[in-house]
Amino acid sequence: MKVGFVNIFGRPNAGKSTLLNALLGEKLAIVSSKVQTTRHRIKGFLTEPGKYQIIFSDTPGIIEPKYKLQEHMMQAVKKALEDADVALLLLDAKDDLEVNDAIFASLKLNRPALVVLNKMDEASPEKLKRAVLFFSEKPYCQKAVAISALKKLYLDELIQTIMYFLPEGEPFFGEEDLTDLPTRFFAGELIREKIYALFEEEIPYHTAVVIQEFKEKSTLTKITAEIIVQRETQKAIILGEKGKMIKKLGTMAREEIEKFLDRKVFLELFVKVRPKWRDNETYLKEYGYI
Repeated sequence: MKVGFVNIFGRPNAGKSTLLNALLGEKLAIVSSKVQTTRHRIKGFLTEPGKYQIIFSDTPGIIEPKYKLQEHMMQAVKKALEDADVALLLLDAKDDLEVNDAIFASLKLNRPALVVLNKMDEASPEKLKRAVLFFSEKPYCQKAVAISALKKLYLDELIQTIMYFLPEGEPFFGEEDLTDLPTRFFAGELIREKIYALFEEEIPYHTAVVIQEFKEKSTLTKITAEIIVQRETQKAIILGEKGKMIKKLGTMAREEIEKFLDRKVFLELFVKVRPKWRDNETYLKEYGYI
């Protein structure tokens, strides 16, 4: 059977997390309209017994790092480049072709790469045709394909193209396995997703979520999480007047986690201030970024 690692690369907001979720048919990666939502490399397994097992990876958007957290995010991208059997170079079909070409070329890939033009339903046929021709001529591109991750258009065709380039081998994971990350990781990510949804400007980017307790009891799962911010003013914004905002955040996050776990959840949230945590190696390690 065909088995291999297929890692997704691109600029922030190209739709990498949406594509991972669409390919798997499950929500593993959090999604936001804001850029730089993904901070970790998230693996998901697509298995068709006897035919293929594709280990997909969603990676952080490629950026020039400005602080240590972003440096470690880009190290995750570098590691994903090194172990990919196939690279998916994803871009918004409406985006600047030259800018993306410069980024893709800078990756210096030495493995098969497919350029995937996402959000095809939002681009004109002429723009799509021009983009496919543009990337098809690039030395790093084996094939350029157009899809819509959100509308789930041409995903089967994408999988068939990927399989052509995958090696044969034995599966790395069981047929029922979906990811190698623990459930508590996804609980933290879903809380962080709601922070992106509720708060504007710098708040989401200055925030980390740390799961302190994750206990599965007979009737429910008890979760205690700390929301880490850099300044007291940010803590005040997340708490809101008389705790209004953190209560809203807790309700939204709990409902989303309950859908993910398919069981009742008791969720407690606390806010802590850790100045300049994004540039502190000790905190980054404690919060699971190293």
